[in-house]
Amino acid sequence: MRDYYAVLGVDRNASQDQIKQAFRRLARENHPDVKKDDPQADDRFKEINEAYQVLGDSTRRAQYDRFGTVQPFGADMREGGFGPFEDIFDMFFGRRGRVDRDAPERGADLRYDLELTLEEAATGFEKTIEIERLDTCPSCFGTGAERGSAPETCSTCRGAGEVRYSQRTVFGSFTQIGTCNACAGTGKVIRNPCRQCSGSGRAATKRTLSVKVPAGVDNGMRLRMAGEGEGGSRGGERGDLYVFIHVRPHPIFERRGRDLHAAIPISITQATLGDEVQVPTLDGPVTQAVPSGVQPGTVLTVKGKGMPDPRGGRGDLLVRLDVRVPTDLTDEERKALLEFARQRGEQVKPQRKKLSSKVKELLQ
Repeated sequence: MRDYYAVLGVDRNASQDQIKQAFRRLARENHPDVKKDDPQADDRFKEINEAYQVLGDSTRRAQYDRFGTVQPFGADMREGGFGPFEDIFDMFFGRRGRVDRDAPERGADLRYDLELTLEEAATGFEKTIEIERLDTCPSCFGTGAERGSAPETCSTCRGAGEVRYSQRTVFGSFTQIGTCNACAGTGKVIRNPCRQCSGSGRAATKRTLSVKVPAGVDNGMRLRMAGEGEGGSRGGERGDLYVFIHVRPHPIFERRGRDLHAAIPISITQATLGDEVQVPTLDGPVTQAVPSGVQPGTVLTVKGKGMPDPRGGRGDLLVRLDVRVPTDLTDEERKALLEFARQRGEQVKPQRKKLSSKVKELLQ
């Protein structure tokens, strides 16, 4: 291995700025685009670049000064590239790697938003949807040319998809390679474009699909339908269709994960003495025991009446008891309550409704 300092032509005590300046000067003078007739240009440029990757990094330089070597370089050097500085010089000299513009291109993925009721999300079902997507044109079969004609080789670039431009700079004359404007880099031109797809090779089509929605889906979940996206170009594979789930709010139940929450009203008598009440569920009403002496806001759990989990199992239904206080007591009911309070040793001073409140009730 050659002395990296000798490669860059700098002293061992050179500053980082001096090393950087030496590298830039040598790189410009020895770039393969400048030395096109020199078969050793690539090797010399790699050597200069390798030396700068070591000496231009303070940590690697210290290791090199101490041990005379450094850790192996990355895959760019091992595979014959010019390392991380290649892109910088490509931009400066206009050198670019060629892209295979005839290669198949995968079609785009599509999105479909599907709205469900809570009941539909709980049971799972199969739904028919219609989407619009780009597909291989049925008229030209993807060639982009009207029937009876075919794409022709571009006369400007002779099918290469690239053209060379000469450019003079302060460093001399350079040849740049750019995309051919006549064929947009495809190497072919269409003299007689297809009327259905306007020469693109793909046309908008409608497709009807059946979506299987599993039980337990929730807001934000998505279902992937492989190969149901847009058709690819030049024989490329189709993209995918992603169905995003949106569950509408329910008038009774609130979903939290796989559990459902609801509230039911009960009277003071039911809360005091206990009772059996009908609780709504997604599967129909069920009977639930209310223990005596429950307090307002008490939550009862109805096991297994929540939402199914797509991974297995099912959540619970949590029922909050909303104890309602009567506002329309008769005189007999009022007397009974006063007697109840007296027996419990409570001193109650009943408040009569104001006249204005009574008038409002009569006017309603």
